Amino acid sequence: MTSDSSAAPASHSRIGPFYVTQGIHNLRDYGGYATAAGGRVREGVLFRSGQHMEASESDLALLDALDIRTVIDLRGVSERTGFPCRRHANFAAQVIAFDGETSNSPPHEGGGGQIAMTAQKARERMLAVYTRMPVNPAMVWIFREYFRALDEIDGGSLVHCFAGKDRTGIAASLLLHVLGVHPDDYKAEFLLTNDAPTRSILERQSLPRMEAHYGTIDAEALHNLMGVLPEYIDTYLAEVTRDYGSLDAYLATILGVDAQRKERLIAKLTA
Repeated sequence: MTSDSSAAPASHSRIGPFYVTQGIHNLRDYGGYATAAGGRVREGVLFRSGQHMEASESDLALLDALDIRTVIDLRGVSERTGFPCRRHANFAAQVIAFDGETSNSPPHEGGGGQIAMTAQKARERMLAVYTRMPVNPAMVWIFREYFRALDEIDGGSLVHCFAGKDRTGIAASLLLHVLGVHPDDYKAEFLLTNDAPTRSILERQSLPRMEAHYGTIDAEALHNLMGVLPEYIDTYLAEVTRDYGSLDAYLATILGVDAQRKERLIAKLTA
């Protein structure tokens, strides 16, 4: 891969942190936020997105130019098999993934049986995803590996799942918390998914399968499934706080982010 992390093919424009891509949804840089210590999270090294199955040649050239050395794929084995990522010819990044399933068919992926998907039902189904996530052994394992990789492997990283919004959104929020970003800011970063200029890509990838399960889905229900709500991340944080006393305690005891790892991550990923 190239060594210039600031490079990007001219055909790709940026809207804030988002890259406007042809086949990858929600690709963005989640650095740049202020930290409690007075610094900022480094830009150009922390990226997040949805899956890369439909990545165009231009998209692959962009990823190559970003010089990503580590890919943390939060999807389960069936997702990776059914929707394999395309790779640039020069791809040499280390890919970290769980050898099993990481979710029980999230509703935005078209799982869960044939029901009438109302806005309220969509909200409830998504809240269930966030309620389970803190205690899901597969997600605990992959989040631990995410933090280990960021600590031990140099260079840029990219974390992604299927839609790049739920599992990926929590991963990014957890890291930003560790780096000292204010909760208001990392929650705002979580909600930026709703502003992604590539929503049509996710709909193209997901909507046919969703409608096969649920029939026609109205606009509010679709937003609850394909976007994110503040209560999604709030539910995750409430579950963790109830069971472990604080997010910091959960990170230290369950995800392996002890004081020493936290110090190393802050030194490495903030300036």
